[in-house]
Amino acid sequence: MARHEQDREDLLREATALVERVELEVEGFSAPVVIGFRRSGEGSVYFGADPVYQFNRAGELRRGYRAGRLLKAEQGRLVFLDRRRSPNEVVLAREVVTGATATELLAEAQERLDRLLDQLSGGRFRVVGQVSPAGDVVAHARDWLRTLPRPLPVATVPNVASAGE
Repeated sequence: MARHEQDREDLLREATALVERVELEVEGFSAPVVIGFRRSGEGSVYFGADPVYQFNRAGELRRGYRAGRLLKAEQGRLVFLDRRRSPNEVVLAREVVTGATATELLAEAQERLDRLLDQLSGGRFRVVGQVSPAGDVVAHARDWLRTLPRPLPVATVPNVASAGE
């Protein structure tokens, strides 16, 4: 993920790791939604600058950004990473997300993604911009959202590839 927040126009233009990407205005969402896919099919969804959800090929949540905090998968659990700056260094402080907090975070992500799928399926969106060598990114996104596992699983590692690959 980027070290600095970018506006959505920059994300659409500069997120070159996402070889297919689309920016949408979606009914019921206050910020633009950017959905993108890496060359090998891993998906990412940006609801404005926050939240962000990134998945591996198996549809497992691997990284994200929520409530101003970095989020990553680690051994099948979610971990928040907070940057702590001092005059000499930047340290990432870890906080394992457990219990009700983890359940709520995953349920919120699932609800938001399901609502997005519903709006895309109902045609309640407007394409702002698209980068795609193959064509209709909205159709790809709709199909991909339908195939995400329910409930959302957490990856073993935050990398693009799952641990077994």
